Amino acid sequence: MLSNAVVVSVLVMVVLCVFRFNVLLSILVAALCAGLFSHDLLQDSGDTEFLAVDFFYNFLNSIVTTSNILIGGMSKNLNVALSYILLGAIAIAIANTNIMHAMIHTVARGISNNNIVFILSIAFFACFSQNLIPVHIAFIPILIPPLLHLMNKLQIDRRAVACALTFGLQAPYITFGFCFGLIFHTVIRDQMLANGVEISLSDIAGVMWIGGLAMLVGLLLATFVFYRKPRIYRASIKQSLATTNMGWREYAVLFGIIVTFVVQLLTDSLALGALIGLLSMIALGGIKWGEIDLIMEGGLKMMAFIAFVMLVAAGYGEVLRESGEVQSLVSLMFGMVDSKLTGIIFMLLIGLLITMGIGTSFGTVPIIAAVYVPLGTSLGISTESMILLIGIAGALGDAGSPASDSTLGPTSGLNADNQHNHISDTCIPTFLMYNTSLLLFGVVGAMIL
Repeated sequence: MLSNAVVVSVLVMVVLCVFRFNVLLSILVAALCAGLFSHDLLQDSGDTEFLAVDFFYNFLNSIVTTSNILIGGMSKNLNVALSYILLGAIAIAIANTNIMHAMIHTVARGISNNNIVFILSIAFFACFSQNLIPVHIAFIPILIPPLLHLMNKLQIDRRAVACALTFGLQAPYITFGFCFGLIFHTVIRDQMLANGVEISLSDIAGVMWIGGLAMLVGLLLATFVFYRKPRIYRASIKQSLATTNMGWREYAVLFGIIVTFVVQLLTDSLALGALIGLLSMIALGGIKWGEIDLIMEGGLKMMAFIAFVMLVAAGYGEVLRESGEVQSLVSLMFGMVDSKLTGIIFMLLIGLLITMGIGTSFGTVPIIAAVYVPLGTSLGISTESMILLIGIAGALGDAGSPASDSTLGPTSGLNADNQHNHISDTCIPTFLMYNTSLLLFGVVGAMIL
């Protein structure tokens, strides 16, 4: 198995990521390794007099062939990458107005002094950042620091709040096909289509609610069981939320958000919806003419890296498919796996390992789909089960990965007074609460469907 090109390349990628090598470069290096170890992509120069020349020729041609396949495969995720960047621009446009401050001020006033209600309220309002008002993690540094004084007074364990925020950042895109959720579901659909399985977005939405339910169970366990006991922190300096007024600019941006939401529902195209939404904001004055470049640059800074990770991941998945090594790996694994249950558990654990390494569920899906679809077919797994396995395997590790936005975002707000550790107070609690429940629901759901 260790001589298989797919196994070697995935191990190289995971090891590089674990040692904090750049994720984008890790995937590129792994793709080249897949090409070099693949018999189908290894170019034979024929008989030459010098062995060194023959080796160099084969090496060079294999790299060229692999890079061409990689670049060709990247085109399959262009729509998703464009959607991500345009959503980033919308998030910056929202952040440049008083919308987020006004919304957060309303939210903060409505949050209860009851510990349980407080934590669940944070989770509920955080969900809006992924589907309704797509600001991603930008709301956390604004909302959370002014609430730290109240958390300290109520002796709320911040690990529970970290779990609540991670729930709001992850559960909506897993469950609902809107905004970031539409991107995630589209990636799953496109990658399954690329591997020969015909599905629609409605098929994905009809299954992925199981992943959302698993996240909800994890949230309730964190809130009511594991992190319910009082925890004492040093007194923080009390911060107040600035009161802000809603003007024409804010309402123009809100209208653009509504346009984005409606167009994506009508067309199933988030890129088109985000583009028309941005143009609406510009036309109505929500984005000033002189600020357009700054808004677009801000969107690129926020989302371009993850967009390119998704592009390269799609190219990497294409290299794995073209390597000719997937089927041999599937045959080998099929001989090792003695039951459908064992195969499902193995597939989910592989997804957990990859996502923990690269830190993004969106980038994991193209990689695992190249292996999961043929392996699932050989094990007799239904299409619905394959959707669930790919979706949950991609989401596994997003909560708990030190490099994931789902953990970096909560820490940025909760550590404003230097009393919250990224690893022990965010990564470990979210890893335990959500990955455990996702694994359990993934196994049971895939066996039943």
